[in-house]
Amino acid sequence: MTIEATHLGRQSAYPQQYDPSVLVAVPRHLNRGQYNIEEQNLPFEGIDVWHAYEFSFLTQKGAPVVGLLKITYPCNNEFLVESKSLKLYFNSFNMSRYGKTKTQGVEEVIQIITTDLTQLLKCEVGVRFFDHKAQAASSDFNDYSILEELVDFDSLSCNTYTESPELLKESSCSGEIKWGTHLLRSNCKITHQPDWGSLYIYMKGKKLPSPESFLQYIVSLRNENHFHEEICEMVFKRVIDIFAPQKLMVACMYTRRGGIDINPVRVLPETALPTALTNPNLMSRASFRQ
Repeated sequence: MTIEATHLGRQSAYPQQYDPSVLVAVPRHLNRGQYNIEEQNLPFEGIDVWHAYEFSFLTQKGAPVVGLLKITYPCNNEFLVESKSLKLYFNSFNMSRYGKTKTQGVEEVIQIITTDLTQLLKCEVGVRFFDHKAQAASSDFNDYSILEELVDFDSLSCNTYTESPELLKESSCSGEIKWGTHLLRSNCKITHQPDWGSLYIYMKGKKLPSPESFLQYIVSLRNENHFHEEICEMVFKRVIDIFAPQKLMVACMYTRRGGIDINPVRVLPETALPTALTNPNLMSRASFRQ
């Protein structure tokens, strides 16, 4: 059994009390090697952003506290956290009691989660709790053009559903693009269940892909079996290798599963990260597919 399959694809009992032992760290190098992504010389910077929409615990008097958790950690650490293990871990708080008041309880659980994930991932982890009164920040992608509307969609021909970088064709334009698409689909690396989402790309350079070819390329991910972070890094590396941009940002906003969504973001050095999405202190605005 691989590390990734510790919980995925297997029947797992939900812990009835707080249990950090269910957490599983997956080495990032297990996937990066096949795309010539060198651990000691990463071609990108970035952050993995997670939202847990079903988080809850009890106060010491037994009253439930519910809210949304936002978790952020850098992509240059050694590990990512396996998603089902994180779901089991968060559920282990459901019947556990913290704090004489809601405020005290939130402070306690945030400290516990921050400590546990920092020890697991061996890096700084941001954790923030938001209740129903929190207002989501403006989307970082409001001014991005949706490719399904930018191209002649009814004339678009798609016949390839395994990742095919040869589909990426250079356009006659240079400069800057801000594109999004809601056609992202890949599959879980272990269970092969479909994962849905939206992808956003910002790019500046002398060579740019044509919108049709980029959309065809994203559609070619439809039968790929990878974790969300791996899909983001694969797309990023393909674009670098083919177009050598000056600036590049790729963000994958995946649909939540089991109450958790995963949003990896990768950028070339000196390229700005999406402000609201990657700031642990700001409540992110969900994308269309989330």
